[in-house]
Amino acid sequence: MDVLPLGLWLDLAGTFVFALSGAMLAVQRRLDLFGITVLAVSAGLFGGMLRDVALGATPPAALEDTRYLLATFAAAAVIFFGHRLMDRLLRPVMVLDALGLGLFAVSGCRKALLAGLDPLAAIILGILTAVGGGALRDMLVAEVPHVLRDEVYALAALVGAGIVAAGYAWGWSDAWAAGAGVVIAAALRIVSVWRGWRAPRAPGS
Repeated sequence: MDVLPLGLWLDLAGTFVFALSGAMLAVQRRLDLFGITVLAVSAGLFGGMLRDVALGATPPAALEDTRYLLATFAAAAVIFFGHRLMDRLLRPVMVLDALGLGLFAVSGCRKALLAGLDPLAAIILGILTAVGGGALRDMLVAEVPHVLRDEVYALAALVGAGIVAAGYAWGWSDAWAAGAGVVIAAALRIVSVWRGWRAPRAPGS
């Protein structure tokens, strides 16, 4: 059975962090309070809603539990008033996005496994959960989503979800597998940007 506090913690943490990334991107694009809130809500909730709809868990948790929406509003407020402090981070949107990617890859894969999906399907759903919110966030500001660029993005989500699936199959501690998946996925994403790693392109393209 699902350990509800861990599943809820992963979901709310991912929602809050992705909402921070959306709100920060909105500030960088000089959007107003409404725009900041829209990007925060979109980035924070869309991936988890995609996951729940795919699993047939309707209405999605983000619509059934007000804590999800409150987490996005809190993130929007934090960035609205504290974006200057956040700017001191090196590439704050990328760092927040990487952390959210890890959290949602783990959360999505874990929830799919507990719903009875096989490991491969659960990994795919973990990737979808991880990239969904960021893709919508980017499209709302007319950017090509990171998952479609040549950066290591979906691959990082795959690694994080794969760790959870392996831990589930091999009987690892739930919390340890989740923690390792989050940390390794986020670290892979950050290091890939720092080192300039790129996913392969078609020969001659």
